[in-house]
Amino acid sequence: MSTNHTARAPFPGHPGAARRVSELLPVFPWDRLEPYKRTALAHPGGICDLSVGTPVDPVPEVIQKALAAATDTPGYPTVWGPLELREAVAGWLHRRVGAEIGPQAVLPTVGSKELVAWLPGQLGLGPGDQVAYPRLAYPTYEVGARLCGAEPVAYDDVAELDGSRVRLLWLNSPSNPTGRVLSADELRRAVAWAREHGALLVSDECYLELGWEAEPVSVLHPEVCGGSHLGLLAVHSLSKRSNLAGYRASFVAGDEVVVRELLEIRKHGGMIVPAPVQAATVAALADDAHVAEQRARYAARRTALRGALEAYGFTIEHSEASLYLWATQGRPCWETVAELAELGVLVAPGDFYGPAGDRHVRVAFTATDERVRAVVERLGG
Repeated sequence: MSTNHTARAPFPGHPGAARRVSELLPVFPWDRLEPYKRTALAHPGGICDLSVGTPVDPVPEVIQKALAAATDTPGYPTVWGPLELREAVAGWLHRRVGAEIGPQAVLPTVGSKELVAWLPGQLGLGPGDQVAYPRLAYPTYEVGARLCGAEPVAYDDVAELDGSRVRLLWLNSPSNPTGRVLSADELRRAVAWAREHGALLVSDECYLELGWEAEPVSVLHPEVCGGSHLGLLAVHSLSKRSNLAGYRASFVAGDEVVVRELLEIRKHGGMIVPAPVQAATVAALADDAHVAEQRARYAARRTALRGALEAYGFTIEHSEASLYLWATQGRPCWETVAELAELGVLVAPGDFYGPAGDRHVRVAFTATDERVRAVVERLGG
């Protein structure tokens, strides 16, 4: 008796299955940057890495102390977190964002990237559904759609979308990579479109406290949402404003029904923020002083880098908020990446964020003061 194994799908850990999964996803963009990183590392003065927006300054002491005080927590924490945590989030949203929201409508997450990547699947989206995101955008919006089998769709204006198929609409203000800030009126139009077509609108607001030439507005602000969070979620992170990228501290808030559904799903998946990080989040959201100090550091670095880039021949577009300068020399982005790598400066090519960015580079100002000074000198400043 013979058995035909060829007709059977390989088990999940089989290399064939891994290939099928990987084929759903775009090439991991940062792998393509490695040769240019090696070039920059070879510079006599060392690399000045402005490619990734990762914090380089110390975690504020008030947060470190809160984390340390909570290290003796042998029991399992909860997915929802203690009431103290959710009240801290709701209080911050009211104080900083102007949102009228209660602790029952917020949920801590294990960093904002995991939420972005897994949200479409957790919401039950799949083949036949569309996930829409801005034409220039954080790549994980597309990844999240592909992971659940939905169709990723990039847009310039929500009015151009097929309202009968879009189930999840992403906004990102301030934008990564461009630093563009959507006005309250633009946000209102997006909210109206999503509600008209029955789509869930999710606003990625991780750079909200980093406005430089514009004041970012949350989709949860009453003047945007009309006093109701129906069909709306906002995603926030403490990675940038509090230097907590290593803590994976973030949260989602908005429509209470959707938040409750996500809670139930995430309970089954064990997607739990560690108890010490929950305690650190409470401390971080209660303290505005460290945020102001970090903003001042970034403002000085931004000013120095912008002046040096413009003197070198770059045009800076948008960039009114966030931790990046969206720069162009009017030529293919990889040529610019190569030129700067020879100077020991590593930047991100704009096409990482979509084909529309193929003549721009994203320059992060999350580098130490010493490295920023080195960049300025190498650009002729």
